[in-house]
Amino acid sequence: MTKLEAISTIDSQSETDKTIFVSFTYKDAYSRINAIVIEGEQEAYENYISLVEMLPDHEEELKNLSKMENRHKKGFQACGRNLKVTPDMEFAKSFFEPLHTNFQEAAKTGNLVTCLLIQSLIIECFAIAAYNIYIPVADPFARKITEGVVKDEYTHLNFGEVWLKEHFQDSKAELQKANRQNLPVVWKMLNQVEKDAKTLGMEKDALVEDFMIAYGEALDNIGFKTGEIMRMSAYGLAAV
Repeated sequence: MTKLEAISTIDSQSETDKTIFVSFTYKDAYSRINAIVIEGEQEAYENYISLVEMLPDHEEELKNLSKMENRHKKGFQACGRNLKVTPDMEFAKSFFEPLHTNFQEAAKTGNLVTCLLIQSLIIECFAIAAYNIYIPVADPFARKITEGVVKDEYTHLNFGEVWLKEHFQDSKAELQKANRQNLPVVWKMLNQVEKDAKTLGMEKDALVEDFMIAYGEALDNIGFKTGEIMRMSAYGLAAV
């Protein structure tokens, strides 16, 4: 193949890629996936505000984290507008309802450990996995936004890791209990969006693998042993 032919092939592939982002099938799936990330950032914003009441000594840091989540939400809203897609927010609210309810119930009883596991570990690891898998297949505008967002998410994950590590012995039993209650919810959430994610070029197996890596590393950083991490990470995995 000559250099000119190679350039022509690349340009042809680039044009083909562009047509994917404007197809009805892609936009239909994107309306739900985009809504999920928007709602996920809104949930995170509200959750960090709730955590301020339980961790008043960390008020400034938590408020800064909540502001970052709000900026992320606006970024993803811009991604939808860029593709001329209206996000299906009703679907997204239903999608997050189980985790939302579990967080709110824990917050009402002052169960800080469960709240941190849901927001700082599960939701953040879920986001990191999804964004990392999405970036290579995203449209150019969304790729740029998502690359910036995922860097911030590691900071958010670190907050929960640090606090739980410092209080590991007192928190361990509650973390294991909260894991049993909430991790199966994540697998159900992944099953709900498997088809839409695949339409966007995101394979469920890759999402599961990336989530388990991020979640396992977080549990390791907190203080769990390898066998404990394996059991906790795989809890409810049979449903996937």
